[in-house]
Amino acid sequence: MPMMNHHLAVDAPARHAGTKLKKLALAWTLALTALGSGHAGAQGAEIRPDWPGAGQLFVGTNYQPVDRSREQVVQDIALMKQSGFKIVRMGDLSWDYFEPSEGKFEFATFDWIMDQMHAAGIKVILDIPGQPAPLWLHHRYPGANLVSQQGTRLDPAERYMDNNSDPDYRRLVKRLADTLTKRYAKHPALQVIGYNNEIGNGYLSYSEADRKRFIVWLQKKYGTIAALNKAWATQRWSRKINVWDEVRLPYAEGPGPFERQLDLRRYWSDVNIANLKDLDAIRRKNTPDKPAISNLWDSAGRKGFDYLSTYREYANYGAMGFYPGAPVSSGYEALMMKAGMSTPIWFNEFTAGGPGYYGTKGRSRMWAHFGLLLGSQAVLAWTYNSHLGGEEQALFGLLDHDDRPSWKLGEFATIAADFAKLEKLGFPRMTQPKVAFAYSFDNMQATNPVGPQATNTVRQYLATPYLVQAHNAFEPLFKDNIDAAVINIAHEDLSRYKLLVVPGMYLIDKAGTEAIRKFVADGGTVIMTAVSAKVDGHNQWHATPLPGGLTDVFGLRTNEFYNGGTLVTKIGGEEVKGSNGHYEVLEPSTAETLARFSNVDGAPPSITVNNYGKGRAIYVATPAQPEIMRPLYRQLYASLGISPGPKTPDGVYARAVEGRVLYVNTTGEPKDVAIDGAMTGVLSGKQYSGTLRLEPLGVDLLAK
Repeated sequence: MPMMNHHLAVDAPARHAGTKLKKLALAWTLALTALGSGHAGAQGAEIRPDWPGAGQLFVGTNYQPVDRSREQVVQDIALMKQSGFKIVRMGDLSWDYFEPSEGKFEFATFDWIMDQMHAAGIKVILDIPGQPAPLWLHHRYPGANLVSQQGTRLDPAERYMDNNSDPDYRRLVKRLADTLTKRYAKHPALQVIGYNNEIGNGYLSYSEADRKRFIVWLQKKYGTIAALNKAWATQRWSRKINVWDEVRLPYAEGPGPFERQLDLRRYWSDVNIANLKDLDAIRRKNTPDKPAISNLWDSAGRKGFDYLSTYREYANYGAMGFYPGAPVSSGYEALMMKAGMSTPIWFNEFTAGGPGYYGTKGRSRMWAHFGLLLGSQAVLAWTYNSHLGGEEQALFGLLDHDDRPSWKLGEFATIAADFAKLEKLGFPRMTQPKVAFAYSFDNMQATNPVGPQATNTVRQYLATPYLVQAHNAFEPLFKDNIDAAVINIAHEDLSRYKLLVVPGMYLIDKAGTEAIRKFVADGGTVIMTAVSAKVDGHNQWHATPLPGGLTDVFGLRTNEFYNGGTLVTKIGGEEVKGSNGHYEVLEPSTAETLARFSNVDGAPPSITVNNYGKGRAIYVATPAQPEIMRPLYRQLYASLGISPGPKTPDGVYARAVEGRVLYVNTTGEPKDVAIDGAMTGVLSGKQYSGTLRLEPLGVDLLAK
């Protein structure tokens, strides 16, 4: 049901919206001058000297030799070399290419292809093709087949339909990985190992064996039936569990209580992670000198997994398939894959065309340079040859269906030439962000109930989707061209950051709560927005004042919430109109009020700040929205020692790199950028004075 406009009264006498500006300005000044400066810290594991690092950029492609004759392979590699490609990704999606029947491996053709790549000077990412499993495996080991939520056994109709919790599947994929890595461990073309392409996009399964494995997982997590009943709130509606065998698999697509659905998602997350740890153990045994760089798709909606709390156990570089839409959301997702790593980002799959989309000239080049702004190191086009059949026959690659090179091959050759110029000029960017954004798998699951949930009220409460809040909080800082990290705050060293942003984190578990508390106590600054800290780690609402477990840190409590329409507030003397009418009634105790709503009865606080330990905790009474977050951030930059990047018009992003500035126009229209004096375009060779004219999708690196 739609939320209605409300006038509200607060318990304490509220000051009128016309509070004297000098008092408001004083509050801002006192708060901002006292803000902690944060701490410098290590940026994760060091890059090995023999791994891709500073001064190295890679352009290449995904290549499926299963589609190609030897004559075509020779022609393909010649074109790749001519285009300046340095690397290819091979092996993914091709288990039965290597193992056509159980235990019988065939390597002669792939050996020859590896030799041809080496002769051409092209390195190889060898992707362990654990998904999809071959049909012979499904036939001989039916436990690898999925069972639907309705109890129907499913044939492996598409590539993601393997039950990777099945012991036989896990045994056989480990054997495949062991065989492949041993065979190619010393091959001079091998540079990187990857695992189970897009493992996060698999399906959940509901077999009896799955139910029993889930029960074992619950027993390990909770120990006793009593603890499980408490975590699942089974006292409600006669749902009490008396013995373990009464546990059924929750329906991920509903109906059912969200506490159980969260644990189901956590279980399958652990299944994926266990598979990845198995494979990394084999890599460390057979090819310890090769890093793991895998396209995992942890945020896939079907299944997903908790990458941000576990990535150090199976990943050495953040990597992903990069098929961007809007710059803000695409940048956020890429940084989520980088997480807290010191290594660069790899785009193991990179937009060339798309599903039913041939491509747009200049688009891939623009996004390749956009990736460099974020700290990327490699772009590998998906895909080299357009597929004649299968699930992606209308996804258009670098070669057309008749094997004729398209203009896209030429564009990737241009990207390769660009990267060759840039790699010795400070690229890839080794970023050290001072700002972190909180994200967690658990919160994402808790805020995205799916299926027919008419009997549950969470969906109605979560009117602003979590990712909308996350992107809204990220947007102003990203548009100010400031580096940031996207992390699970309970699994990182927060001392390296000066500002922590917690946008709409509906679920914050005990570890996350304590991480925020310690970060602020040690001198950090945190900003939390509305809809945060409402439920605990079991997905149940806190029985204590909200924000749960953090009322002393933020110096307030909040229970009431309403819709005030177009909310108006004043931040640092600037009047701001919000785009989201939801607001919480903040009841400060030790917190100071920094801003108030001027068009809501009683003028309740819109932003508060609280001294806690050596740091400050700021609470925003509305969901994160750019109109409010932008002026708030800009009030904080100076006191936190955070410097905005180069000024750019909307749609243009930039970073300074070793005295030069890389500009990327992500829009389809020309943009004029003000620059300081005369400068030369490293990529274009053009001379500029006072103004840089970027053509649609244009890029350039400017130097004095």
